[in-house]
Amino acid sequence: MASPPPGAFVPRRARPPERYTGPPAYPVPPRWGFPNLTWREPTAVPGTPSSYPRPMERVRVLSRNAITILWFLAGLAAVAAIAEFWQYALLVISRTSALDTDVVTFSDSLKVIAALLSVIFGALAFGSVLWWLYVARQAAAEESGQEPPRSSWQVLAGTLIPLLNLVMAGSILAELEHAALRRPAVKRPRPSRLVLGWWATWVLNEVLLVVVIVWRFRGGIQAQADGVLLSGLLDLSAAGLAVLTAVVLQRITSLLAPIPLDRLRVRRVVAVKGAPRATERPPRPVSASR
Repeated sequence: MASPPPGAFVPRRARPPERYTGPPAYPVPPRWGFPNLTWREPTAVPGTPSSYPRPMERVRVLSRNAITILWFLAGLAAVAAIAEFWQYALLVISRTSALDTDVVTFSDSLKVIAALLSVIFGALAFGSVLWWLYVARQAAAEESGQEPPRSSWQVLAGTLIPLLNLVMAGSILAELEHAALRRPAVKRPRPSRLVLGWWATWVLNEVLLVVVIVWRFRGGIQAQADGVLLSGLLDLSAAGLAVLTAVVLQRITSLLAPIPLDRLRVRRVVAVKGAPRATERPPRPVSASR
C-alpha cells in the first residue's frame, strides 16, 4: 500500500481562542424582534383591530372555493349531457336493430351517476355562490362607503323564488358589478356583455328546467325519447351556466380585490406610525467592566 511522502500535507495552524469582550452594546434599546407572545397574525395582537378578516379579504377566499366547485359542476353537467345524448342515440338505433345489454347498462349507469353528482354539486355551487354574493356586497359597500341598494332578504328572495329570480338575479349581479367598478351610486347600473350573457343563460336554464319537468308528465314512447333529448339540452345549458358563473365571479372578485392575498408579504413591516421616540442610553464609561 502506498503512503504519502513526508511533507505532502501541510498541518493547519492552530488559531488562538478569541477573548470574550462582553455582550453587544447598542446606543438605544433594540426595537426589532418578535413580540413576547405566541406568534400570531398582526391583527390578532392585543391593541390592534380584530383578527376577524374583512369582507375584502374573505371575498377572494370564497370566490376561489366557489369557482372550484363550479368547474367541477360544469364537468359533471357536460358528462351528464353526453350520457343523455348517447341514450337518445341508442333509442334511435333501437328502432331498427337490437342493442347490446352491456352498452345499455353502462349508458344507464353513466346517466344516473352523472345526474346524481350534478345535483349534489349544483346544490353546493348554489350555496357557495350565495355566500360569496353576500360577502361581495359587503365588500363593495365597505369600499364605496355606501349601503347596498338592496337588503339581504331581498337578495335572498330574488335568487330563490322561482320566476322572480328570472328578473332579479341579473339586476342584483349588475348592481354588484356597478359597485365593483367604483361607479357613482346615483348612476343607473349598466350591465356588461358578460353579465348580460350570464343573465340570458340563467333564463334559458330555468326555462329548459320547466319544460323538462312538464314534458315528463306526457305519455307515449316518443314523448319519453324527446324528454331524454330535452334533458341533454338542460345539462348542456347547466354546464354553460356554471362556466359563465365562474368567469363572472372571477371578474368581479378581481375588481373588488385586484391584488391576490397570496402575493402579499403580510408579515413585512413597512412603517410604524405613532410609536414613541426611543431614548438613547447614557454613554458607557470606559472604566466600566463588562
